[in-house]
Amino acid sequence: MGQQQLLLILLGIVVVGIAIFVGINLFRANAIETKRNNVTNELVNLASMAQQYYMRPNSLGGGSRSFTGWIIPSELVVTANGHYTSVVASDQVEITGVGNEVVTNNDSVTVKIQVNPTSFTTIIIR
Repeated sequence: MGQQQLLLILLGIVVVGIAIFVGINLFRANAIETKRNNVTNELVNLASMAQQYYMRPNSLGGGSRSFTGWIIPSELVVTANGHYTSVVASDQVEITGVGNEVVTNNDSVTVKIQVNPTSFTTIIIR
């Protein structure tokens, strides 16, 4: 083989190596974003449940304009996407979701949502 052919083979190997490296990084970034979106979607669902509890009268099993007494339903504390905890006050609920899969080193996706009677705010921790 000539030197030109060897250089072309070497260049091809380098290009394929770079393409594989970029592909792995893109896949990892997409996996992190997907997991974060799944946890956020479940938090929004829980926030909606908390707001429904707040608006429902005591006679129908609600809080009658208070979050006090609201708990995360037992079947939603741990799901396929993560586990969830809540801190409940009379006028606000703070729900934290931690993803099940470790995505970078020892870190999991962590998202927090603060629920008020008419709105909620999502905070991405990592």
